[in-house]
Amino acid sequence: MEGVWGTIKSELFRGRKKVIFKDKATAIKAINSYIEFFNQERITLKMATLIS
Repeated sequence: MEGVWGTIKSELFRGRKKVIFKDKATAIKAINSYIEFFNQERITLKMATLIS
């Protein structure tokens, strides 16, 4: 589980040390959007480079 959070922090926040969200709902929406991207698109992009 710790590896997942490390990936989210490094890729979602892209090097920004401190990210401040307007409210809890905004933070949850950002994390959910990233998880959807990670599960659907990111893996597809990785597979495309392996096929080429």
